[in-house]
Amino acid sequence: MAIAPTFGTLIPTLAKGAITPGSYLDFTSGAGNDFSQQYLPEIYEQEIERYGNRTLSGFLSMVGAEMPMTSDQVVWSEQNRLHISYNACTIAANNDATITIEDSAGSIAAGKNQAIRLNSLIVVIDPVTGTESKAIVKGTTATTVEAHPFGAATWPGALVGTPLKVFVFGSEFNKGTGGQADTIDPQFTQFSNSPIIIKDKYGVNGSDTAQIGWVEIATEAGDSGFLWYLKAEGETRLRFNDYLEMTLVEAEKAVAGTGGISADAQGAKGTEGLFAAIEGRGNVVTGYGGTLPEFDDILKNLDSQGAIEENMLFLDRQTSLDIDDMLAGLSAGANGGTAYGLFENSADMALNLGFTGFRRGSYDFYKTDWKYLNDASTRGGDNSFAAGDSDNIDGVLIPAGTSTVYDQTLGTNIRRPFLHTRYRASEADDRRMKSWITGSVGGVYTSDEDQMNVHFLSERCLCVQGANNFVLFKAS
Repeated sequence: MAIAPTFGTLIPTLAKGAITPGSYLDFTSGAGNDFSQQYLPEIYEQEIERYGNRTLSGFLSMVGAEMPMTSDQVVWSEQNRLHISYNACTIAANNDATITIEDSAGSIAAGKNQAIRLNSLIVVIDPVTGTESKAIVKGTTATTVEAHPFGAATWPGALVGTPLKVFVFGSEFNKGTGGQADTIDPQFTQFSNSPIIIKDKYGVNGSDTAQIGWVEIATEAGDSGFLWYLKAEGETRLRFNDYLEMTLVEAEKAVAGTGGISADAQGAKGTEGLFAAIEGRGNVVTGYGGTLPEFDDILKNLDSQGAIEENMLFLDRQTSLDIDDMLAGLSAGANGGTAYGLFENSADMALNLGFTGFRRGSYDFYKTDWKYLNDASTRGGDNSFAAGDSDNIDGVLIPAGTSTVYDQTLGTNIRRPFLHTRYRASEADDRRMKSWITGSVGGVYTSDEDQMNVHFLSERCLCVQGANNFVLFKAS
């Protein structure tokens, strides 16, 4: 008696050319051992790259630098303004010579005195109405000055009971009098940031590393082949590289002693990222509509800060289009025009880096789209932010060039890009970007675990120096 041999679920036919359900593979039924599909489907071996290049990193490498550090903290100091000026000062009555001196925070900092000296000449201005009066100082205390106006017997009524700006423009002494009794010691403002440790990991068991798939993988990192674990490992590496930049953009410090469910209560310290630094020490523009008067207001504010001539704009799509529409109405010459000074005045060099340049007033701007603000998986979202939502970031303005600061570690003045990354490194260990393999698969034998574990680690922080020259664009 003839017996038809069986092998798994494949049953050979006894007749040549006969088509039977057991002669073909099944790719669609989902049953693991069902190979009864009559005809093979046409298979595309390669994945379709429907999201294009999915990586988001590159922003910091375009505008800053990376430098090693050996400490748990990086400390730097920044100059204060040269001239003496106070906001939110008050006069109680038009015949009262006493001016209460207050800073922008509403009061002189504890332990410090106001710096206006005897015989100083001052300007007192109401910023709202523009009313002003010039006066001479004939008496001072820690928080007040006795000032006497030049133009009248009393103060103008518009200066009474409203926040005033007061600044010193000189001094006047009578004949035969002594010199200035007091001196002004310069003060510097100190800032610091601490690196945080960023980690990731990918693991695959030994059997899967030896398994061939029918889909050919290809990633942004250049990985290719029919081993699916290569794709997973490559994407983990790409994602980690993005996290290195996204962390320094988005992170913020934990507020000490907060308690409750705060990150501080869990032992996380955080670090000051780009957005947090600009919101805390820089300039925030809310609801920018892309009009020329609004842009000129930004220029006026830059005039009051460091007046850095060349600046870079990293914008989301809508804000970039708004500025394009604004520029379309400008002509070259006095109103503005094309400028590529930062790129040796080469349009090709600027365009190759994704920048377009224009000039307004005495400033050059280089504009580019920031993919991080457009990507649907990050800040781009679905662009359905409700009106009045000010949490969405529309872009940032970053000054080009370098700043001179005093480095507490080196003990000397140094020049650094306004925006740069510090990472932990020494002769023993470089933690800029570490990657290593553990397990017993992939040519490395560190344990008896039948698995390959790929580890990633970095320890870094961002230094935003001269944040008063940065601008953050937020939605209205």
